[in-house]
Amino acid sequence: MVSQEILNEIHTSQAVSFSVSDIQVLKKRSDFIAASKALRQSMRSMLVQARMRNDDDATMRVGFTCSKKVGNAVIRNRAKRRLREVARAVVTRHGKAGFDYVFVGRNTVTEQADFDSLIQDATLALQKLHSIQRP
Repeated sequence: MVSQEILNEIHTSQAVSFSVSDIQVLKKRSDFIAASKALRQSMRSMLVQARMRNDDDATMRVGFTCSKKVGNAVIRNRAKRRLREVARAVVTRHGKAGFDYVFVGRNTVTEQADFDSLIQDATLALQKLHSIQRP
């Protein structure tokens, strides 16, 4: 569970933008496919996939996707905008260097859930993903 202290800090802080040196946005299909074959954590409002790249690049990369099951283009774009804001708040705090993260929107839930529950789901998902022991 995310503490109320962290939620208040997120709400009162100025918007955190993705810094090119720290976080990059995934754009290539091959990167999304590679992340889909790695670790994943399903939450009520989203699916989070995480892949350790095993290269010497320390930047975190983040991607966002919503299938047509989520809704029409307007709803999908709204859901992705919400996921971007969640990633700005959560990945900068709980992400690890050298990882690719993909946030996948869920049908109606991602677009309609309140922002605090999205933050809590994303934070919990990243904590669970990073606690998994890799072989």
